[in-house]
Amino acid sequence: MSVSERLSRHRLSYGDEVIAFSLRRQPSRTVTRVAIHVEPDGRVLVDAPDTAPLEAVLTAVKKRARWISQHVGAAKQRLAHVLPREYVSGESLHYLGRRYRLKVVVQAKSAPQARMRGAFVVVTVPERSPAMVRTALEAWYRLRARELFADRLAAVAAPLRWVKQLPPTRLQFMTVQWGSCSPSGRVTLNPLLVKTPRECIDYVLLHELCHLLHHNHSPKFYRALDRHMPRWREVKVKLDNMAEDVFRA
Repeated sequence: MSVSERLSRHRLSYGDEVIAFSLRRQPSRTVTRVAIHVEPDGRVLVDAPDTAPLEAVLTAVKKRARWISQHVGAAKQRLAHVLPREYVSGESLHYLGRRYRLKVVVQAKSAPQARMRGAFVVVTVPERSPAMVRTALEAWYRLRARELFADRLAAVAAPLRWVKQLPPTRLQFMTVQWGSCSPSGRVTLNPLLVKTPRECIDYVLLHELCHLLHHNHSPKFYRALDRHMPRWREVKVKLDNMAEDVFRA
């Protein structure tokens, strides 16, 4: 969260349920209406104009309570069967939307490293340590992401007339977000996004680049998405359906 944002937490009743949500105020962005998002892990995030009274925000959330409840329920159902990783040979991994198998090789005095070999991601470690395997995998994903995202960012930005030069970017592992764009125009990307298909990566990059033009989720923002990726809604559904496995620790 940037220093210009203010985040507060609220709750309201919907039948027998309690809807908890985080309210984000962004004075530096032109947020013209209340926008409600349900994150892949079921968290509810509400963006609102800095001048909107809390009562107006609560009214907007109440009007969408049924929609919120359905999407939160769907997210929890997707996550119910997800088990934590053990980082042992045989586990399934993703890279660019394809499934690979993890193969852990223990070699004394060997530096931890990961590499792709056919249908396997082979991780070599000096001792049998799940934490060491995870660290090596994260380093491998970060390296792959740095190379791929740079290429795809240039390709996605090329036809966008408002992008005069590529924005500064950084990689940061996040538990529920694919990416973000700060009010100053810096794009932050989750290295775990490299686990998803290329079209999903392109969608996230386009989403953040559109925020350079429209720092909100207004109709103009979505029209920009429609213009440059007419199938973005379909791609977003694919991305959301992968979220629980991609973010699984």
